[in-house]
Amino acid sequence: MNIYGVIMAGGGGTRFWPLSRATAPKQFLNITGEDSMINDTIKRIKDVIPTENILIVTNKAQEKILNEVIQEDIPKENVLVEPVGRNTAACIAYAAIVIKKRYGDSVMAVFPSDHYIKNVDEFQRVLRSACSIAESTEKLVTMGIEPTYPSTGYGYIKYDKDRSLPAGNKTAYEAVEFVEKPSVPKAKKYLESGNYLWNSGMFVWKSSVILNNFRRFLPRLYRNIEKIEPFLGTPEEGKAVEDIYPILPSISIDYGVMERSDEVVVIPGDFGWNDVGCWDSLGSVFPPDENGNITKGDFVDIETRNSIIYSNSRFVAAVGLENMIVVETSDALLVCSKEKAQDVKKVVEYLNKVGREELL
Repeated sequence: MNIYGVIMAGGGGTRFWPLSRATAPKQFLNITGEDSMINDTIKRIKDVIPTENILIVTNKAQEKILNEVIQEDIPKENVLVEPVGRNTAACIAYAAIVIKKRYGDSVMAVFPSDHYIKNVDEFQRVLRSACSIAESTEKLVTMGIEPTYPSTGYGYIKYDKDRSLPAGNKTAYEAVEFVEKPSVPKAKKYLESGNYLWNSGMFVWKSSVILNNFRRFLPRLYRNIEKIEPFLGTPEEGKAVEDIYPILPSISIDYGVMERSDEVVVIPGDFGWNDVGCWDSLGSVFPPDENGNITKGDFVDIETRNSIIYSNSRFVAAVGLENMIVVETSDALLVCSKEKAQDVKKVVEYLNKVGREELL
């Protein structure tokens, strides 16, 4: 059975404002120091899934920059454009019916476009194991990350160590519960228990299996996405997608399917994963200096500790700061305490509310 990859690349990256913008969100930027995050994603999966088998789902506003940034040889027809954002369930359902229509039942691996993975070899070993389970069973397979500290920024997956499936040199376990981002006390309990993993948002299943789960748990989404299938590969495809997509329910794959299905298994992985979800997460990607600072650009830091200073164009002087984030771009300046890094998205919400489109 052939394996196809689906990269979800339509996100806004709002917690990385002001560097990440609506028309150039973080997946298209070089934040981790090597290449754009989406190119890094393609590079690390292409040894398992050839580039001609990789589909990318994006939106209208980002289609142009996607085509400019992508360096790998992704077929033009493999770029699927959503007319409006409808969260991850619709994105995955759209890709699943395209795979079903073009190639028949296939293994389908789903990836975010903006994560960081340090140990690519180990990641590929886990991915191959996940594909093996998906091909040979009717399971929904997800990759869980072995937690290294009590994070309150990630969702968690509780799993049953006594209910396992062999997966080559890896083992998959029955997923018992998906839990949202916890409080600090709960996160500490999860870490101490030893049977919780971080939810990476990476999934593997057969296209037929995920479509059956959509039919069961999200019937309205399934009925409407199914209406697009007859038009795929025809001149009417674009209009069908434009007409039907706005009426699709906006719900995440976790809420819509993963938390409801009793056929979910998780493979624990330890490959230096980080979702690079906000500025504070750069501490897991870049080594800090002797004062605990992470810095980039034209700057000086005087008696400044445990802070992130990112200068994009102008000189930045930081004096006496501690546990702070300072990000400078040509048209905006962010000053934020590290403990409030998740709330940067509220700035974007405010700018949307007051109509400051030039800053979005």
